[in-house]
Amino acid sequence: MSRFHGAVAEDPPMTSDLMIFSETGFVIEDEAEGDVLAREALLDRAMGPGRRRKSSEKLRRGRLPSAGLAFIARNAAGQVVGSVRLWDVAAGGAPLLLLGPLAVDAACEGKGIGSALMRHAITRAKERGHGAIVLVGDAPYYQRFGFSADKTGGLMMPGPVERHRLLGLELVGGCLETSGLLVATGRRELRATKSAARSVEQAA
Repeated sequence: MSRFHGAVAEDPPMTSDLMIFSETGFVIEDEAEGDVLAREALLDRAMGPGRRRKSSEKLRRGRLPSAGLAFIARNAAGQVVGSVRLWDVAAGGAPLLLLGPLAVDAACEGKGIGSALMRHAITRAKERGHGAIVLVGDAPYYQRFGFSADKTGGLMMPGPVERHRLLGLELVGGCLETSGLLVATGRRELRATKSAARSVEQAA
């Protein structure tokens, strides 16, 4: 299990090593099966019910995150206060990762949790040999991690999206030199996992 201990910091440095800050306020861990309910509740609070209608959701629905690339942030009380996952997709036959959603509990905003999750996710993706990551989001926030729309002009989402919000980051040079419709290629979700997710929706 990978872990990242973080403090109240705006932009923790990117590294593959265990990072411990002088004032530990949260820990980043690999997402576990027991985190599903807490994660879904967090996403509902942070993004609202409309999150399931986003174009990106069409690439995630019915799929599992890319192996080893689902992370949660946990506070000192053990509560899930942040989440990010990456998904296997492809465009023009070229494999890519789709990042999202990235969410942090409103009560913990401004503590560097979102930045720590992003940097941890990017580092782990690079370590696992992936070549590029795409996401739909606000460039002023994501450009600090190296994302831009410079090389995503030929990519298409399976639904409406503002072109300037379709961003990409190359982990290996040339891996965003592709075009076409983004399609899901990840592992299929098991029925038990789907049932757990539906239980959260019904309880919300």
